[in-house]
Amino acid sequence: MAQRIEKHGLQVDARLADFIDTRALAGTGLKGADFWQSFSDIVHDLAPRNRALLDSRDALQAQIDAWHVARRGQPHDAAAYKAFLEEIGYLLPEGEDFQITTQNVDPEIASIAGPQLVVPITNARYALNAANARWGSLYDCLYGTDAMGSVAPKGGYDRGHGARVVARARVFLDEAFAIKGTSHADARRYHVHDGALLIDDHPLVEPAKFVGYTGNPKAPDSVMLVNHGLHVELVFDRAHPIGSRDQALLADVRLESALTAIMDCEDSVACVDAEDKVQAYGNWLGLMQGTLSEAVSKGGLTFERRLNADRVITGADGAEKVLKGRAVLWIRNVGHLMTNPAILLRDGSEIPEGIMDAMVTTLIALHDLQKTDGLRNSVKGSVYVVKPKMHGPEEVAFANEIFDRVEAALGLPAHTVKLGIMDEERRTSVNLKQCIGAARNRVAFINTGFLDRTGDEIHTSMEAGPFSRKDFIKRKAWIKAYEDRNVDIGLECGLSGKAQIGKGMWAAPDLMAAMLDQKIEHPRSGANTAWVPSPTAATLHAMHYHKEDVFALLARMKVGGRRAHVETLLDIPLASYRKWTQAQIMAEVENNAQGILGYVVRWIDQGVGCSKVPDIHDVGLMEDRATCRISSQHIANWLHHGIVSQEQAMDAIKRMAEVVDRQNAGDPLYQPMAPGFDGIAFQAACDLVFKGRVQPSGYTEPVLHARRLELKASRA
Repeated sequence: MAQRIEKHGLQVDARLADFIDTRALAGTGLKGADFWQSFSDIVHDLAPRNRALLDSRDALQAQIDAWHVARRGQPHDAAAYKAFLEEIGYLLPEGEDFQITTQNVDPEIASIAGPQLVVPITNARYALNAANARWGSLYDCLYGTDAMGSVAPKGGYDRGHGARVVARARVFLDEAFAIKGTSHADARRYHVHDGALLIDDHPLVEPAKFVGYTGNPKAPDSVMLVNHGLHVELVFDRAHPIGSRDQALLADVRLESALTAIMDCEDSVACVDAEDKVQAYGNWLGLMQGTLSEAVSKGGLTFERRLNADRVITGADGAEKVLKGRAVLWIRNVGHLMTNPAILLRDGSEIPEGIMDAMVTTLIALHDLQKTDGLRNSVKGSVYVVKPKMHGPEEVAFANEIFDRVEAALGLPAHTVKLGIMDEERRTSVNLKQCIGAARNRVAFINTGFLDRTGDEIHTSMEAGPFSRKDFIKRKAWIKAYEDRNVDIGLECGLSGKAQIGKGMWAAPDLMAAMLDQKIEHPRSGANTAWVPSPTAATLHAMHYHKEDVFALLARMKVGGRRAHVETLLDIPLASYRKWTQAQIMAEVENNAQGILGYVVRWIDQGVGCSKVPDIHDVGLMEDRATCRISSQHIANWLHHGIVSQEQAMDAIKRMAEVVDRQNAGDPLYQPMAPGFDGIAFQAACDLVFKGRVQPSGYTEPVLHARRLELKASRA
């Protein structure tokens, strides 16, 4: 049993109480007694409201289930379905037009388009890497991946592959920073004269793209350029192995890459108790204080990784110019569903984890807000919180109220906390304008997330019939309507220039050539940010934002009106052609089962919330709770409608457990699931499938948290 300390009616795990009292509150100027009293008041006032909103979710779902059951075997009547959703209050009137009034938003969020990283906050090394991914070497990213179609030969540095990298980088420079009368490929000298950049005495076609330099203007150490708001640094070094062989002494091309990063307390972590939450909050504190560090071993050397400093250059006008050295950080709180045993309320119930996150992560952000120099996160004095898994405008309004209360308790100006609304649940998608309106004074981010959105789509329409195979779900009309409508409504509500309109994750971190080919569609769709799985991917994806002027595109799109309407969004992606062979059915089930098992076994046994999991074809894919949600809901749907039997599904799960065991044979921490199939992790995977239909909104968290706590208790 955890030792607890009473704090104004809250029974707080001693580890969390000590963290807040001795670390989080220290230096903020807040008194501990006042903080805990306010915290207790907020939680005890709002926890019943939190529960009522979840009950409302369940009641609406029960009505939708009953509607579909009553019409089973009949052709789907889209008009009647829409009318029914309006009647029960699921689909709401849009109301008057409005513009968001969010203020004091940092330019990386408001007015510059670029990549966004998402990383588990519990891993300090990943968190530091993401924060420092503001700048990345294009040479390294091209050389070390398959971005140019093939990987470098194994062994030492391959000059042939390196020459291809240099040539490809020069092509990029020509596209983004054209020179009058010559090419970067032919350049021999870069120098600054009378505030202008000259390349072999040729000026840039657009001279204003020159920002500044370091070193001697006649032979700079580096030259800074800018295109579409994103900076590119040319690094010159005659002593460098690359620069020494380059006719212009160009040693590297460094791109401004991850403008923003989301430090995740939700889908990519496994935080189930006070011990885990202290680790998450502690890393967030280190980031906000600028003190987070991690010992890293690489190439036989161990060094301390810390946050990068800002970059200082001489501007084109001769004055000193400072460029941000780190991504601007969001913190993703958990949604409204889960509770956590880290704090118990007066009635003995667990605290709603989302309320705890709101209070504690905002408290920690005070350490950044109170800075006037040094390693600052927000120079505009804002705190950026992504709030996931909200269902409709009532839940967004509730989140807004939580932060109203938190700001008042911590002595912050109203709307200091900026809110990111994740458009990943169907009731939010169909009511997106109303959701934005419910937090119009603090919205600074909306995005789409296909996986969670699909998981919710399956669960919401579970009784409507069997769903298509996953690859075919992506081809249905609703998904394009979802993606387009998100951007269109964001524009209508005035987000462009004030907030991010984002798109989802590239899930294959090793397939960078494919990413370069496909992910340009995100900026072309009007997204001024999109998620990437690594700093390397951020640098490569940044090239897309040099090709596409997203804000110019958004200005054109704004006058075009909506490209999709709610009727298409409500088109349920059921299987229209069901003459599947048994082999096709089992291949789909096995693919889902393998992904679930590969993810869950690390979540439960090792507390790893986000993994690069080999799929059934041994292609490494990023898996988190969103991917697990769609896979488990998909099998649950097919079980419910008799596409596959429980016996067939269990046989497939056991076969895939053996596959996952083989794929993890080299991991010394891995605990095999076969041949006993009786471990807690295997049981968790089975729960997600065979109890998937009754999980709230199809979420994986209740099962995963319960099983992880069970495992931790067994080891205590």
